[in-house]
Amino acid sequence: MVKIIGVKFKNSCKVYYFNPNGVEYKRGEGVIVETSRGVEYGTVAIPTKEVEEDKIVQELKPVLRRATEKDLAKIKENEEKIPAVIHAAQQEIEKCGLEMKIVSAEYPFDNSKVIIYFTAPTRIDFRELVKSLASVLKQRIDLHQIGTRDETKLLGGIAPCGRVCCCNSFLPDFKKVTIKMAKNQGLSLNPAKISGLCGRLMCCLEYENEPYQEAYQKMPKIGSEVTTPDGKATVISNNMLKMLVKTKCSSKDGVVTYKEYKLEEVTFKKPIKEETHDNINEEESEEL
Repeated sequence: MVKIIGVKFKNSCKVYYFNPNGVEYKRGEGVIVETSRGVEYGTVAIPTKEVEEDKIVQELKPVLRRATEKDLAKIKENEEKIPAVIHAAQQEIEKCGLEMKIVSAEYPFDNSKVIIYFTAPTRIDFRELVKSLASVLKQRIDLHQIGTRDETKLLGGIAPCGRVCCCNSFLPDFKKVTIKMAKNQGLSLNPAKISGLCGRLMCCLEYENEPYQEAYQKMPKIGSEVTTPDGKATVISNNMLKMLVKTKCSSKDGVVTYKEYKLEEVTFKKPIKEETHDNINEEESEEL
């Protein structure tokens, strides 16, 4: 067993393990840690505890100390300089005639450089921009080109469901999301209905897919015939959250009746091989 604490950094939902060096830390405390990028400030997400050694992927870097009031003042000072950095960067971009958009900027805790994140439709040769920015800001410059999903993760926002974007609130990593997942969940394939603020397929389609897929295997095929307590009927839709089957029944006199039944109330012949959407065309698939 190894003692660790879990630390989150700004603009990240991912938790990283660090060596507490025998000190007990509580959730929510600010700490100064050593990272591959240098000395950084983070917040304790997992208090000091023991974990199995096989859960430690890389060598644990140390927690240097608890954050002090002086550290917090330094972080606030760095954040107050960000608007001026973004403004200067935008001016230099216009001078260089580059097609790129500044998304965000940050100073690491040690103030050794300024990191600027941007989006662009193509790869950008920003060597001249780095030189001109360094002379204006009198600071080492790191420019990072990011994608539309990363932009939304950094900026956040309210998703179509009315909640804060998953990537900005709790998802540690992006995963592959496909149209097949939307089909499994019986959703509209209209891009406007299943796309997030980034314009790509919503992340929730991936992490909600497994239970929907299990439910899908249990439901009758839409368009198939089932036997209900009221006789034979045709399936027109399935509610996989409530496990309800909506059917249409036409009587001999031409009267059409629509009715919902619980899954256990209907009987139907299942195919020898359960139908899935695995035969979806590659063009219908979207991945990161």
